[in-house]
Amino acid sequence: MNTDDKPSSNEPKTQQERVYMQLREAILRGKFEPGHSVTLRGIAEMLGVSLMPVRESLRRLTTERALQLLNNRRITVPMMTPEKLEELYQARVSLESYAASRAIQNIDPEALSYLYEVNEKHTQSILEDNVEDYIYLNFEFHRELYRYGRCEVVMPLIESLWLQIAPFMRMVHSQYLTESRFNEAEDKHKAMLTAIEKNNPAQLKYLIHDDILDGVRRLQAAMGWPISS
Repeated sequence: MNTDDKPSSNEPKTQQERVYMQLREAILRGKFEPGHSVTLRGIAEMLGVSLMPVRESLRRLTTERALQLLNNRRITVPMMTPEKLEELYQARVSLESYAASRAIQNIDPEALSYLYEVNEKHTQSILEDNVEDYIYLNFEFHRELYRYGRCEVVMPLIESLWLQIAPFMRMVHSQYLTESRFNEAEDKHKAMLTAIEKNNPAQLKYLIHDDILDGVRRLQAAMGWPISS
C-alpha cells in the first residue's frame, strides 16, 4: 500500500486542535443530545482546559453547522427538520458515492485488511450494546474507506454532514440496538467489502446509497415523519 493511502496518524499539534478533535469525536459519538444545551465553561471543565481553546473550537464547529451558539451563550445541537434531513440525505449519497468510486481503485489487500479490522470493532460494539462506539465506528468504517480516494475537497464536506446528523442517530440507535434487525448494518458493511474485493464500483455505490437510506428511514420513523422511498 502506498504511504499516501494509509490512514492518517497525524496527532493534533496544538491544544486548540486537540480540543477541536475531542469535541468532534464527542459529537460523532452522540454525546451532544439534541435539545440539551451546555456552557463553554462546562465543556472546558469536562476537558480540563481553559476557555480559549474551547471557544475557538466551538466557533469552528458552529461554522460547520455541527453546533449552534444560543443567545445566552449556551451551546446546543441545531434542530432537525424533514426538509433538512432530506437535504442531508441527498448530499451524503452524492458525495459518499463519489468518494467510494474514487477509493475502490486504490484499496489493495493491506488496505482491505484494515477495513475488515475496523468492521470487526464495529461488530463488537453491537455485541456489547455500546451505542456510542457503534455510531462512531460506523462513521469510521466509511471514513477509512473514502480516505483511499484522496478526496481533499470532498472529505471535509462529508464529515461536516456526519457532524450534523450524528446526534440524531444516537436517538435512533439507542432504540434499535437491542433488536435483531439492527445487525443488518453489519451485513451491509460486509457486502461493501465484498464489492471492493470484486472491484465492483457500481455495487459499492449502490450499497453506500442503501446504507445511508436505511439510517435516514430509521430517523424518519423515530421522528414520525414520512419515510423516504
